[in-house]
Amino acid sequence: MSATGGTAAVEARDLRRTFKTKQGSVLRPTRTTVEAVKGVSFEIAPGELFGLLGPNGAGKTTTIKMLITLLIPTSGSATVLGHDVVTDVREVRRRIGYVFGGDRGLYERLSGLDNLRYFSELYGVAPRDQKARIGSLLELVGLTGREGERVEGYSRGMRQRLHIARGLLHDPDVLFLDEPSIGIDPVGARELRATIAGLREQGKTVLLTTHYMFEADELCDRIAVIRAGEIVAEGTPAELKRLVTSGRVLEVETYGVAGEVVDSVRDVAGVRTVAVEDRGPLQVLVVGSEPDTEVTQSVLARMGDTRVGRVSHRDPSLEDAYVELVTGAGA
Repeated sequence: MSATGGTAAVEARDLRRTFKTKQGSVLRPTRTTVEAVKGVSFEIAPGELFGLLGPNGAGKTTTIKMLITLLIPTSGSATVLGHDVVTDVREVRRRIGYVFGGDRGLYERLSGLDNLRYFSELYGVAPRDQKARIGSLLELVGLTGREGERVEGYSRGMRQRLHIARGLLHDPDVLFLDEPSIGIDPVGARELRATIAGLREQGKTVLLTTHYMFEADELCDRIAVIRAGEIVAEGTPAELKRLVTSGRVLEVETYGVAGEVVDSVRDVAGVRTVAVEDRGPLQVLVVGSEPDTEVTQSVLARMGDTRVGRVSHRDPSLEDAYVELVTGAGA
């Protein structure tokens, strides 16, 4: 089953979602309306790996839940392969898979193979197709040879790859991956990224949320950044880097930098952003500057008595762009 023609695989048009919350005391409760998603619009082309990035509470998961029919939009509309997520719920669910981060959703005392057999029955996979389908998915996610082991003995990365296999059992056209690599060790995360890249090679359309910018940079064809329920930027990773941090990035290693020094550096002409990163025993002052602006000497002059180590320059990363976008720096 595949999308054909010029129809977008996923389309969101001015999606909005509000919630009613109770505040105050038990005797005098007050109701407050919280607008979690405020007019989100984007399109995902068939076969595209699309990233939806944003901080916790920005509206990512709420947006996904509307797209996979778990929440009804307050207003706006959305379609998956041309089917409306409100009026064509059954058709949408037939065509999507959903994988979330974490350990829930698998049966620990069953083997990986038995888990996939069980979910094949649940998803209505024809018995004559199950063996071949499960075999090809085990190969795709790199679990061939380990499928006979109980899931309770799997590493977290292996469990996440089994989650992906489960989400693909009914051969959906569109797969939603909500922070699939959260909490996974570096080796497992690398294997998981290879699995996700393999989905694109199979022609699947993927919507990915992640907090790991290097992961989004490596995997995504295009990215939308959501902040406080609104899309604030959209484009390829390269376009986002050029959009907000066209200049060079200065990094100054220090052995402890005072807050007043950081504030002073922010006042340097041409400086757009200033952040402090902990890297082991060192702190690194990361300074983003305007295009074609040299700020090194001015920044160092503001360091005062701070012990300074290596000073270096590098090209902007997707993380630099993301930080500017979600904090509103440079706006």
